[in-house]
Amino acid sequence: MLLILRRAIFLAGVLAAGVASAGEAKPLKGVVELFTSQGCSSCPPADAVLKELVQQGDVVALSYHVDYWNYLGWTDTLSSKANTERQYGYAQSLGRSGVYTPQAVINGRDHVKGTELGAINGTIDSLSAQGNGLAVPVNARMLGKEIEIEIGAGQGEAEVVVAYFTKRQEVEVSKGENAGKTMEYWHSVYDVQSVGMWNGQPLKLSLPGKFMGKWKKDGCAILLQRSGPGGEPAAIIGATVLMAGRKRP
Repeated sequence: MLLILRRAIFLAGVLAAGVASAGEAKPLKGVVELFTSQGCSSCPPADAVLKELVQQGDVVALSYHVDYWNYLGWTDTLSSKANTERQYGYAQSLGRSGVYTPQAVINGRDHVKGTELGAINGTIDSLSAQGNGLAVPVNARMLGKEIEIEIGAGQGEAEVVVAYFTKRQEVEVSKGENAGKTMEYWHSVYDVQSVGMWNGQPLKLSLPGKFMGKWKKDGCAILLQRSGPGGEPAAIIGATVLMAGRKRP
């Protein structure tokens, strides 16, 4: 009887632990930036993969709509010149001569085809194993009308970059290669701002109320990102995601 009671207590403890851990956020393993376009027939499968990565919950997943496919007959409603410039910046830092869609840039250090979920996760794990993961802790929270950002200690220098995004939206495409389709997009970036510099020492930043107008479209990612010699985006060494109304632990 005593043995049965002990087993029951043990099982109750295991179940309780499972319930407690179910609500905890997963540790972030890496950053995936998908460069995509509503006018590209190869991109919808990659957009679906990005949704899976968002729901996977252990990466920072961001979507950047580029504007260089707009000539095909459909102007991407989410595209911007700034997103295209960011992708070309990565091409420079990665030593590439050109860009393509759908391209997934991982931790600012490598790239794979955006439709290949296994390759994306495999590259994240490989970079982490090489010491090229998210080594510097980054945390963010809402504090009144401000966003408070805390960054831990590390080595070197990096920019503190905030990428504002819309959580989810649907777009009806009436022209071009994807004509007649209703497209679903997750974490589409509409603005990127550099808000400070980090020099390896613990850092705390507060974004004042004037930045809150950008907050209306659901969330933002905070990236601790190194720059190349020409100022182009390079390795990401820390990151977190903050959704409107809640904090990621």
